[in-house]
Amino acid sequence: MERKKAHTHLKYLILSALFAAMIYIMTAFVHIPTHQGYVHIGDGCVFLAACLLPAPYAMGAAAIGAGMSDYLSGYAIWVLPTMVIKAAMASVFVGNRRPDIICKRSLFCLIPASAICVGGYYLSGALLAILSGSPAAAAFSAAVADIPSNIIQCIGSAALFIFLGTAMDKTGTKKLISE
Repeated sequence: MERKKAHTHLKYLILSALFAAMIYIMTAFVHIPTHQGYVHIGDGCVFLAACLLPAPYAMGAAAIGAGMSDYLSGYAIWVLPTMVIKAAMASVFVGNRRPDIICKRSLFCLIPASAICVGGYYLSGALLAILSGSPAAAAFSAAVADIPSNIIQCIGSAALFIFLGTAMDKTGTKKLISE
């Protein structure tokens, strides 16, 4: 029994590393610069990880992959907020034990996960501006400028998630991972 538990842990660590790498690639190399950062579709891989892995592994993969992307893309000031926001986004999907990746529950989870993304980056942008010396009113006003791009990011990531999740459902990927 102990050997099976160790095997399962190792399997999830390896899958977490693979998802962190996928999140990093889809975030760092497929992005468009914006007012305070960039728009990407890496959150689609965050959503996939959250549907396929147990919560701590999915949250770790999301935080590490997205945080690495910010750091290595020259946005080091955003690493900590990104790691917290992406882990929180993944946590929304906790408890999705359905046999399919794309189901009513996972589609519904896209809404609060997107709200965490948009709201988290709005608050983080304002806080970072305040910490750099901007007056609070100006900081919160400036942070509003990135809300539309964050919404576009969530829509693009949701589309990627639905596309990849549907393909993975047709191949039985979730069942293979959970064995």
